[in-house]
Amino acid sequence: MEFWLPIIFVSVMGIALLAYVILDGYDLGIGMLLPLANEKEKDSMIAAIGPFWDANETWIVLGIGVLLIAFPQAHGIVLTSLYIPVTIMLFGLILRGVAFDFRVKAGDNKRKLWNQLFFVGSLTASVAQGWMLGDYITGLGDGLINTLFALLIAITLPALYVMLGASWLLIKSSDELLNKAVRWARVALLPMGIALLLVSIATPIVSTEIAEKWFTLPNAIGLLPIPLTCGFCFLGIGWMLGRSDLIHDGHGWVVFAGLAIICLMAALGLAYSIYPWIILGQLTIFESASATASLEFALVGVLLTVPMIVAYTIFVYWIFRGKAQGLSYE
Repeated sequence: MEFWLPIIFVSVMGIALLAYVILDGYDLGIGMLLPLANEKEKDSMIAAIGPFWDANETWIVLGIGVLLIAFPQAHGIVLTSLYIPVTIMLFGLILRGVAFDFRVKAGDNKRKLWNQLFFVGSLTASVAQGWMLGDYITGLGDGLINTLFALLIAITLPALYVMLGASWLLIKSSDELLNKAVRWARVALLPMGIALLLVSIATPIVSTEIAEKWFTLPNAIGLLPIPLTCGFCFLGIGWMLGRSDLIHDGHGWVVFAGLAIICLMAALGLAYSIYPWIILGQLTIFESASATASLEFALVGVLLTVPMIVAYTIFVYWIFRGKAQGLSYE
């Protein structure tokens, strides 16, 4: 049990952060798409995320909470190294939350301002999260190459979020907004694909340890399903976006599902690349894990909490399934 507990907790943390990227990613993406819509469509876009976004952010709280409880030494190093981008991310998320409520409550004359601030908050949080991910993958290093790689991820992650946001609108919107969402997704697809490809190329360059794991036999053959699955999903998404008739018939969820699979494959690839490190080249999950007795105690809480979060999330998405209805603050 002493060996498996750190693996269980790091797996829970990874799953929570993956769920956050997919679920909160689409509402951050919709926030970044907001300036491209007219006033009525902006209300519909906000309505498409309104019932879900608080639940979506629960996942990042869970992930960071597990890091603190199960790997306190790593938590201290990570948050100390990423203090500035974490602070910027929090400012962005807070700004989004304020703008979400005030865009209507402050009156029509201020709505344009709060819509702009909602966009700024979404973009700020997305870029900060990308920088944090890039810095983390490089082992929290300070060199020029590490900085450039973090900058690359800071650009890539918002592109993915925009694509997730457009694909969510394929599920939740109708009429002209649905047509616009198809166009937005078509425009965003290629930049997202190029950005992800560049990240895939750059990752082994910035880390020789990751390169050895991916490009030595027989590992390279065993890992082929990851890039092949991503390529297949990318081509499938492109084909689906060319079939507006299928999207209007209610099959827009296929695009979102394809993006979720790409995110899953990327997460599996990252997990394989850095295991058993929790901070690449500095600290393993076993070195940084809390005492076994502490992990056993915390496991009880995780076994109670995670099913509740999953059940709540499923319940919310089930209740508010279908096309988004008109936005109301009453």
